Amino acid sequence: MTKTKQKTRKSAVKRFKVTSSGKVLHRSQKIRHLKAGKSKRKQRALNLDKSVEGTMKTKIKKLLGIA
Repeated sequence: MTKTKQKTRKSAVKRFKVTSSGKVLHRSQKIRHLKAGKSKRKQRALNLDKSVEGTMKTKIKKLLGIA
């Protein structure tokens, strides 16, 4: 009996990035529209990639076919 390959979830590939050290990064929310109410400092902070921690990190890696 052959094992089936795990397929990569393409939606997860578009949303997450795994670095060489194993960190999982994602884009911030709340940056697409309604920017007038946010300060420039807040907008710059939201443009940076955020890291995913905890059990979600392992789940996302599994979706990407890494873990």
